[in-house]
Amino acid sequence: MGSKTFKNLDEQIEILKDKGLEIDDIDYAKEILLRENYFFLSGYRHLFLKEDGSRKFKKGTNFREIYGMFTFDRRLRNILFKNILIVENNLKSILSYVMSKNHGFKEHNYLNADNFVKDYHKSKQINDLLRKMKRQISVNGKQHQATSHYINNYGYIPLWVVVKVLSFGIVGELYSILQKEDQQEIANIYHVSIRNMVDYLPILANYRNLCAHEDLCFNNKTHKKINRSRYHDLLDIPTDEEGEYIYGSNDLFAIVIIMKELLKDEDFVLMMNEISYELDILDGKLKTIEIDDVLEVMGFPLNYKEIVRIK
Repeated sequence: MGSKTFKNLDEQIEILKDKGLEIDDIDYAKEILLRENYFFLSGYRHLFLKEDGSRKFKKGTNFREIYGMFTFDRRLRNILFKNILIVENNLKSILSYVMSKNHGFKEHNYLNADNFVKDYHKSKQINDLLRKMKRQISVNGKQHQATSHYINNYGYIPLWVVVKVLSFGIVGELYSILQKEDQQEIANIYHVSIRNMVDYLPILANYRNLCAHEDLCFNNKTHKKINRSRYHDLLDIPTDEEGEYIYGSNDLFAIVIIMKELLKDEDFVLMMNEISYELDILDGKLKTIEIDDVLEVMGFPLNYKEIVRIK
């Protein structure tokens, strides 16, 4: 395979035109390519390509449609990111409260392996995670006003403060090694099972990082699948030949289901209204494909809005 070489803006434009993309404003397209990067923008071309394997665009595809998909995905990421941050902050608060109440709130409490699950098979994970926590506290602790305040004035950082410097991934993993009673107490607050909490948190952490780094979001698939839920049944989501749900398993709609479970009702309704609004805007920009094609790739059933009404 030959190596890639640098292409200037004029050459990038010619490549797109040779692939059949219509560009009605060359200067506008050049500005977008300069600001957004040809490589990242081209990640949205797949919906607009012919199905004959030629890698050519469908007849009539315009540059503005591709950019419309790009901006839709950016706004979608922003919506998801701010709501994942709500879940992250809530979880950190709830977990630190439960652990502080049940085991104590100083370092010798929350960094004590004896205060976590008594499972020989998880002992290495527990010790590794505690080392990660100590490292994050050491690296990030003095950079935050609240943590440095406690270090300087009290000589320790209580758990409800230290969670602020821990990554969402660390906190999610921390939940997975809590004693079952602590896990259950937290899960009960969300009205979900321990198993679902253990599955949901790393998926959310993955999406959090994806959104933060502006990776492709709308068509992202996760390795881990969520369990069957009542939302799958109530929305009449079909299954494939192997009995797996076509939507809401490891796609973006699975994230919607997770957020339905973990967000407060008013926050979830607002999130879905924002997503629906952005889909309506995108629908007005599409000419060569339908909005249903986008929903299909996202893993959204056509009746996706009904999830808001499910209690």
